[in-house]
Amino acid sequence: MPTPPRDTKTLLLRGAGLVVIAVVAGLVWFLIRHDSTPEAVAQDPVKTNPFDYKLVEGPNKSTDCVAKAYDDTKKFFQTNPCSSLARGLYTVEYGDAKALVSVVKVSMPTAAQAGQLKALTDRDGTGNVNDLVRDGTYKAAGAPKVSGDQAEYESAVTGTDVTIVLADFYAKHRDDVLLKRIATGALDLGADLH
Repeated sequence: MPTPPRDTKTLLLRGAGLVVIAVVAGLVWFLIRHDSTPEAVAQDPVKTNPFDYKLVEGPNKSTDCVAKAYDDTKKFFQTNPCSSLARGLYTVEYGDAKALVSVVKVSMPTAAQAGQLKALTDRDGTGNVNDLVRDGTYKAAGAPKVSGDQAEYESAVTGTDVTIVLADFYAKHRDDVLLKRIATGALDLGADLH
């Protein structure tokens, strides 16, 4: 039987098709073996609080919140005893300003009581927990009264814990925006008072 004539054009097209398939398969294999996704690099957490709080007094711990409070807040503790109380005092320097910061962490038996305590101390004229300057524990010369009229107040509730912050500048320095930032940043310090 005679062999059919070979079509050179068909053979070239088939050969070219096989070359294309080989090239595509090689590229796919290369991409699989060499993932172009960059590896995740561990990064340090971003520090969002620019202040360096230095503990100068405390933590002073107690379970007798009645003895450490005044005005309506004292009355609240008479009917709603706290589980624990921790108080600390910090200094912060920022530029030419220096502030004294009181941080108080009150643990209550229930989250509802913690919310009630925060609501009470958030109102003017209802008293508070004595800071370590007010009760005479901290007696450094020139220390501002952090519970005075110029002080900045902040508070927060986390579960059954209430953190209360009072802050004021040394040397009658005034910068209300900076003082608010210092007091707000100090709310995080409540977690350090054990």
